[in-house]
Amino acid sequence: MITPALPLPHERSASADASITAWALAARGGDSAAVDHFVRALHRDVIRYVAHLCADPQAVDDLAQDTFLRALGSLHRFEGRSSARTWLLAIARRAVADSIRHTAVRPRPADLPDWEPVAELAQPRGLPGFDDGVALLELLAGLPDERREAFVLTQLLGLPYAEAAALSNCPVGTVRSRVARARATLLALLAAAEEPDPALAAA
Repeated sequence: MITPALPLPHERSASADASITAWALAARGGDSAAVDHFVRALHRDVIRYVAHLCADPQAVDDLAQDTFLRALGSLHRFEGRSSARTWLLAIARRAVADSIRHTAVRPRPADLPDWEPVAELAQPRGLPGFDDGVALLELLAGLPDERREAFVLTQLLGLPYAEAAALSNCPVGTVRSRVARARATLLALLAAAEEPDPALAAA
């Protein structure tokens, strides 16, 4: 059975979220095809989200796998009161937090991060300048954690502000403010990146 195509994250409709939630509920009942649909539908969202939350790009795949293992082990407790996507992203957030705590206790040797695949996954489609080779991951890394998370949840993953607020444990107005400030900072960074180098212009 072929998984139906889903819209891009920023275009995701309520009906698509309803389908994903239905798959999660069916998976809870032991439907193996529904498990496959559920994982495939949300894998990219989880990758993007953990890539922007964690400080180690090399850990992204492991964190995504941990997220799905936790989710599949907890499906029997999922009752569909929220969308399955929001529920899964909350699990991803806890997985990243646990990883950060673990790393703080037992720091790993520093490696050269293979960040290019993660940056490619994170490229948005709705902001000017990003298609000219400016890595979104690099720009987002300069934002405060709260603003980066709010921007990723709402602008890249397409989560409604109310759901992003619930996930971040803050008021909706705070999420809106964080997104507005993040967007303003990113646009300023884009403008600076697109300005010609004075040394090259004088040459």
